Amino acid sequence: MSATLDRLKELGYVLPPAAAPVANYVPFRRAGNLVVVSGQICFGPDGTLAEAHKGKVGAAVSPEAATEAARHCALNVLAQLQAAVGNLDDAVVSCIRLGGFINAAPGFSAVAGVMNGASDLMVAVLGERGRHARSTVGVAELPLDAVVEVEGMFEVR
Repeated sequence: MSATLDRLKELGYVLPPAAAPVANYVPFRRAGNLVVVSGQICFGPDGTLAEAHKGKVGAAVSPEAATEAARHCALNVLAQLQAAVGNLDDAVVSCIRLGGFINAAPGFSAVAGVMNGASDLMVAVLGERGRHARSTVGVAELPLDAVVEVEGMFEVR
């Protein structure tokens, strides 16, 4: 097993299988030493979208549940990255950027706190390699009514 996967296990997580795209796009694209991972919604370890992770944060979904959903998104980003490069220990130099889209109710402005779920997980798993630039925006809707979607860009060997 790899140190990255061991770290995930220590944190109580298992890397899920890389999810198939739900529309006409590829889940990741490699260009030289960069891998761009398409937006990943908050599918759980069983590959389904939990009811607790559907809807708008600040309305039917609590900020805590949305933060948990952001962690699931980050796990799905890492699963796609592993599909792109194989061994996360040897191939991943750094997480360059994460972008977060939060399905927010009107007036809910704490989107950065929700996205911290993904950012904190990335740093907890990858250490210094996980520190990244970031954008977070509140949006009116997301695919499958997911509460969070996260995309990523990584420098790889």
